Amino acid sequence: MSLVTPERALDLVGRASVGDQDAWDQLVDDLTGLLWTVARSNGLDQTDAADVVQTTWLRLAENLHRLRDPERVSAWLVTTARRESLRVLRGSQRDVPIGVEVAPWHEAPGDSPEEPVLRAEQDARLWGAFSSLPTLCRSLLRVLMADPAPSYAEVSAALDMPVGSIGPRRARCLQRLRGFFEDPTGDHGECEA
Repeated sequence: MSLVTPERALDLVGRASVGDQDAWDQLVDDLTGLLWTVARSNGLDQTDAADVVQTTWLRLAENLHRLRDPERVSAWLVTTARRESLRVLRGSQRDVPIGVEVAPWHEAPGDSPEEPVLRAEQDARLWGAFSSLPTLCRSLLRVLMADPAPSYAEVSAALDMPVGSIGPRRARCLQRLRGFFEDPTGDHGECEA
């Protein structure tokens, strides 16, 4: 995902709305990662998140010619993805676990026999500390860790938080996460989340 400036968004939406497939493909390439981050930060599993991303693109295709501010297509998509995520969560009528998926470890050539065990222990400790963070901290850090990283404006739209509070809240969340590693049993303060 490259940064979609208002000028670029206006150009891509304008071209896509008159049938330019290359412009549509570029929008999808640029912004799909952000939509995945929004869906996953709302606690959806892989399958539900995929449905949300697909539905969000479908909604844009249906409304492309009606966008009032085509230069703000990123915000429109984020808002739509957030609403779709909430709709899926409400529709499931079940508790959705907010677990952390840990990618399977693949042995690297030359690793000693202890390496997999040590890496698994470190991963478990990290994800345990991460899961103990308040929900807003977890969501914020997940969104900010998307690759490539979204702009603060996109994060603001995804999490419905003021742009000016993103950096300071991120710092507090990371400090709290660091605290778990320095003193796993201590009080790590609040990250106001």
